Order: sequence, then structure tokens, then C-alpha cells
Amino acid sequence: AAFQAINTIIQLHFEKTLEKKRAIDLQKKELHKLFLLFFIFLSLIFMAEAQPNRLQFRHCWAPITLLSLSHLIFYVSVAQTLRCINGFKYQRRCHKLTLGLATEKLRELKTRLASGGSDQYGHELVVSDEGELEIHYQEPPESYFGKFKRNW
Repeated sequence: AAFQAINTIIQLHFEKTLEKKRAIDLQKKELHKLFLLFFIFLSLIFMAEAQPNRLQFRHCWAPITLLSLSHLIFYVSVAQTLRCINGFKYQRRCHKLTLGLATEKLRELKTRLASGGSDQYGHELVVSDEGELEIHYQEPPESYFGKFKRNW
């Protein structure tokens, strides 16, 4: 029963790790699409303004306002997407740490069983305490958050 419980925990956290990896990849594709759309939009605006017969100084506030607004929307979208990516990376790291702990507990359990974990009456002594089978959700140390901080 202990093997099955730990194997279930390992399977769950492995699937969660893969799920978070797929979510990160999806968010990265979304970010790439945002960049492409923004640069296509910029090129269209600049091409429209570069027409020599249409370049009039008194109407330059319209494209400047449009570009400023689009840049602000783009910045907010990128910041939100990066926040999602960092959140998924953090969750994935937590699942990987928990998966590593569960794998270590399973290895320990197998080692004890292989070394003949039974007493003089033939009773198995593999698990001496139910508390040693508990696998809590692991979180990375505080230093892990440093990689998510912006320096600008």
C-alpha cells in the first residue's frame, strides 16, 4: 500500500510538471504572437505615414497618440504574459521538488525492503512510522524568486 501511495504521488506530480511545461510553452507562443502583431501594426502605421503626399505636420498628433496607446497596450499584455509564465515556472518547480522528494522516499522504501526489513516473527518493518511516508508539497527557497525580479 505504501508503494502504491508513493507511486500515485509520483505519477500525479509528474503529470502536473508536464502540464505546467505545456502551459509555459503555450504562453511563450502567445508572447511571440503578440510581438509579431505589434511589429506588423507598427510597420503598417509607419508605411501609411511615410507617404510623401500625406505627411502633414499639423496632423502628427493622431499617429503619435495611436502609437503611444498601442505601445501601452502591448506593454501591459507582455507584462501579463510574463507574469503567467513566471507563475507556471514557479508551480512547475514546486512539482519537480515534490516529485524528487517522493522519488527519494520510494527509493528509501525499496532499499529497506530489499535489505530484508522484517523482525524475528516475520513481520515486515518497512514502515516504522506513517509520518515518514508523508510527502508535503515542496516550495523552492526564497533565493529562487530572485530570477523573476526585473532589474529595470
